[in-house]
Amino acid sequence: MDKKDRPVYIISVAAELVDMHPQTLRLYERKGLIRPKRSGGKTRLYSERDVEKLREIRRLTQELGVNLAGVEEIMKLRDELWSLEQRFREEAERLKAELGEKLEALKTPPALPAPGESKKTISEKERPVYIISVAAELVGMHPQTLRLYEREGLVAPSRTSGKTRLYSERDVEKLREIRRLTQELGVNLAGVEEIIRLRDELDIQQNRLESEIARLRLALLRELTPEKSEPQKKAKTTAG
Repeated sequence: MDKKDRPVYIISVAAELVDMHPQTLRLYERKGLIRPKRSGGKTRLYSERDVEKLREIRRLTQELGVNLAGVEEIMKLRDELWSLEQRFREEAERLKAELGEKLEALKTPPALPAPGESKKTISEKERPVYIISVAAELVGMHPQTLRLYEREGLVAPSRTSGKTRLYSERDVEKLREIRRLTQELGVNLAGVEEIIRLRDELDIQQNRLESEIARLRLALLRELTPEKSEPQKKAKTTAG
């Protein structure tokens, strides 16, 4: 067990560490925002990670004014990020163990992309195609609302040479999510910004970690392949 996950603080100590009332911690537990462990006598025990989470909840609620529905979304995304990193570490360790003494091969920089692959390919979802009036209609918003979200940095449409805004399918998905958060959950724009940032970070980390795992697997494959092809090389040498 990670040291940060070890349950050590009773509720009064945890509450004092995060400058909250114990009843507030119980409320957050009922809302599913925090899950302290229990001792044999059913006493709540909080870990260092729980304390960090409570401090983040306090920042979101007191400094940014995010409601509990927004906090729940944010904490869920943070948990997903942490789980993703855990899975990556486990898979990376497994692959590195398979490589064993050949681990030094991983220290070489990754190969340059093949000719024609140096430019980043744009997926269909990222292609800017909708003018602002169409995008607004697709998400059931007024164009001025889309302009507001752009000023707040929540969405960043592309621009044509004539400065016309063009929205992609991914922008439209993001706008629908913003509408759900603001209209259905009552999350304020500060909370929405935090959620959108975490979602973007999750996507970036997912792609980065998948690429790194693929690199490790390729390194393993390259190290194993010469051993299999050695008899063929010897045969060719004898024939010559």
